[in-house]
Amino acid sequence: MKIKSNTQKIAISGVFMALYIVLMYFTQNFAFGQYQIRIATSLYAFAGVYPFLILPMGIGNMVSNMIMGGLGIFDIIGGLIVGIVTTSGIYMIKRFNLNDWFIALPIIFGPGLIVPIWLSFILNVPYKILAVSLCTGQVIPSIVGVIMVKEFKKRLK
Repeated sequence: MKIKSNTQKIAISGVFMALYIVLMYFTQNFAFGQYQIRIATSLYAFAGVYPFLILPMGIGNMVSNMIMGGLGIFDIIGGLIVGIVTTSGIYMIKRFNLNDWFIALPIIFGPGLIVPIWLSFILNVPYKILAVSLCTGQVIPSIVGVIMVKEFKKRLK
């Protein structure tokens, strides 16, 4: 589906931000745990299809951290940065026409390696332990994201 008008982009962006926040709300029992399996981050994969989702996905992460995170301003602003960096990585993968499975890498390593930077200070836990834990938790959302994008592309044809 070709998105041409700004109205369509705004509407789709709003839907994706809402989906992200709702998914975080319903999965917060395990999205904020030791392994942080954030199924909502699988939606990042759609930045490879719709690059205009880069900023909205960052905003969705920021708002969900604001509402449900409870770890303060670093987690809120950090969520915005992680969302933008991760979706930008996904966009670059698609820009270079790499295989869809490469989309999994930013979804794993974006949140997995950036979030521990501030969490290690907030929680007083070593960076390496948090990085391994968060990267492990992002494996499932990365696979889900790739599968969703592959199915979405099939349906578009």
